[in-house]
Amino acid sequence: MIRSIITDIEGTTTPISFVHRVLFPYARERLPDFLQFSPEHPALINVPKPRLETLIKWMDRDEKKTALKSIQGEIWKGGFANGHLKGEVYADVPPALQSWSHGGINLYIYSSGSVDAQRLLFSHTAYGDLTGMFKAFFDTNVGSKKESNSYLKILAAIGGQAGDTLFLSDAAAELDAASAAGLSTCQLVRPEDKTVPCNRHQLAHDFYDVSNLYGLPRE
Repeated sequence: MIRSIITDIEGTTTPISFVHRVLFPYARERLPDFLQFSPEHPALINVPKPRLETLIKWMDRDEKKTALKSIQGEIWKGGFANGHLKGEVYADVPPALQSWSHGGINLYIYSSGSVDAQRLLFSHTAYGDLTGMFKAFFDTNVGSKKESNSYLKILAAIGGQAGDTLFLSDAAAELDAASAAGLSTCQLVRPEDKTVPCNRHQLAHDFYDVSNLYGLPRE
C-alpha cells in the first residue's frame, strides 16, 4: 500500500519545455545583473572565475550544479514576485495531488532545482498555491538523483519505508536509482515531453493513470 509519494518536476508535474522555454532564458538574461548586485552571494563561493562564463557554460550543458541551481532560484524568485513568471503544471496534477493529500498520502518533491525554486514554482501556478499539499521538498543537497543513496537519505528524513513509497519521474536513470533503494517506481510518459518509455518501470501517461495503477484516492 502506497503511503508516501515522491515526485520529480520536469516532465512529471511540469512540461520540460517550461524550464527551457521560460525559466532558463529568464535566468540567463539576468545573470550579469545578479553578479553585479549580489557579488557576495554564498553560492558564488563554489563558482570558479570567470564566474559569468562558468555559469553560462553550466547552463548550456544543463549541469545539475547546486551553486547554479541556487543562483537561478534567486533570480526566479524576483520574477515570480513581480509577476513576470508563472509556474506551469499539467492540468491533471493539482486535482490528483489534492485527492492524494486528502486521502492521507504524504507528498514530497525531489528535483535538481533548488528547494527555493521548487517552492516558487508551486506557489505561483494558474491553479493557485499548491505548496501546502507537500510535506517537504528535496534537492541535490541530499545527493544526485541518479544515486540510490539519495533516496535512502530522503526515506530517513521523512521517516518512510521503501516498500510503501512511490517515486514518480520521467527519467529512467532516476527511476533505476530509486528502485535500487527499494522504492516503487512509475515513469511518466507524457506525449508533450516526448519521453522514451522504459520497460523496467511501471508506465503512466498522467497522474490519473498513477491513481488507477496504484489504487490511490481519486476525486
